[in-house]
This record gives sequence, structure tokens and C-alpha cells, in this order.
Amino acid sequence: LGTPRVAILSAVETINPKIPSTIEAAALCKMAERGQILGGLLDGPLALDNAISLEAATIKGIGGAVAGRAQVLVVPDLEAGNMLAKNLSFLAGADAAGVVVGARVPITLTSRADNVRTRMASCAVAALFAHHLAQTRPVTS
Repeated sequence: LGTPRVAILSAVETINPKIPSTIEAAALCKMAERGQILGGLLDGPLALDNAISLEAATIKGIGGAVAGRAQVLVVPDLEAGNMLAKNLSFLAGADAAGVVVGARVPITLTSRADNVRTRMASCAVAALFAHHLAQTRPVTS
């Protein structure tokens, strides 16, 4: 198991000031390098192909512990996440769980077309994250 390998996705794997998600990915990786983000090994920006395919990463000359071996995919926005999740679910038969973080509590994010397994997985992930938040956040009134 170990530390999760996290790919911060963008359309390209190089930093380009005209593509905001590449700048955001680089900033997140720098924050992780400084210890401001814990719990995962981050790399990015990475395009989807070189995040999940070792062959694609090798062809493009991208090394590191995450490229081609990502276990977690972080997308730049809601639209990209929605498209990725539906592609994985409908084309690859993947199970999914949708949770929005950053609010006071995690919010499940499911589609009307999601099956019961996906809805239950979303609830389970939200419950696990809520438990984590309760352990790490001070109690406030």
C-alpha cells in the first residue's frame, strides 16, 4: 500500500503560463515539497496518459514515482472531473465515489445515473473523510 501516488492532471505535462491548471499543479507540488500538503506523493502537471500509463510516460521522457503509476487523479475543475469519472464508469466499468471537500463537511456528489454501489461508495468516502476531519480539526461552537 504505502503512500498514495497522486497525479495533478492538466492537458499537458509541462508548465505553461497560458494554461492555469499547469501553474496550479506546480504550486501544489511545491507545497507538498515544503510539507504543506501531507499524505501523498504528488507530481504534476501530468496529462492523463502519462499519469496512468508507464509506457506513455517513458515515451515522453517523464520519470518519477508517480508518472505512469498514479493511484489518485486530481482534476483541475468540476467539468474535467465529471467527464473523467463518467468515462471511467461507462467505458471502463470502474466503480466510483464522488465527494466534494473544502466545505465544513464532505458533500457526496453523485449523478442521477449512478448505481447503488456508487452512491454507497460516495457515502462511505464522505463518512471516512468526516471522521478524519473530526480527528484533525479543533471543536468549535
